[in-house]
Amino acid sequence: MKTKIYGFILACAALPLFSQVGINTPNPSATLDVNGTLKVRDTPAAAALPGYQILALNMGSDQVFTVDPQIIFKGANTNTTLYAAKKTAGISLLSLGLFPSGFRAVNFLAAERTIGSGSLFSDTDNTYTIPSDGVYAIGFTFRYGTGLQASILANSPGVGIVRTRGGVATTIDSRAFSGANLILLSLTISESSLNSIYSFQAGDKVSFGLVGSTALDVGLLGSSVASFYIYKISE
Repeated sequence: MKTKIYGFILACAALPLFSQVGINTPNPSATLDVNGTLKVRDTPAAAALPGYQILALNMGSDQVFTVDPQIIFKGANTNTTLYAAKKTAGISLLSLGLFPSGFRAVNFLAAERTIGSGSLFSDTDNTYTIPSDGVYAIGFTFRYGTGLQASILANSPGVGIVRTRGGVATTIDSRAFSGANLILLSLTISESSLNSIYSFQAGDKVSFGLVGSTALDVGLLGSSVASFYIYKISE
């Protein structure tokens, strides 16, 4: 019995000497300093996030911190590339020398955005600037006039998306307005849209407009509507 008591006293006396414990290191710099891999054989599943913290490693100091799961969730769902705009008045079609033949861009303005950072869009050339390499989802819709014309429009006009990279403009997608010949009447559904995914590089400029549009009636642009959205979905 005396031996056990003496052992206990010695153990208590020695506790301050081991306030920092090192595993695989003779010079621990924390209460527990593990120099090596860590294996945990049993990790019970939490029923819900509230009340729990996530352990995160600071790569600069190798120190472990607790992190609120909601911080990680919010950070992962913040998409700084998201941008959308809609134009319902004052539409004009811009023709620049570098555009592919037949393409004319809609004069979108940063002030017409419905969501997103104004720094992503330039009023100088009416383009969205790709902030980082990756795959982006784009939706672009244009309604010419009331959306229905009483004849098949000349030059097969439709919507188009142009990418300008290194001073070279390329049509990356387009879709003509659809038409129907009803024997006595030819109709053009002068509304169309593009919705797909595209690969871009940082610094690419994206323009939204019409293709084959040289014969369109400028007067009908006053009742036209255009809108687009774009956001990054993958690296």
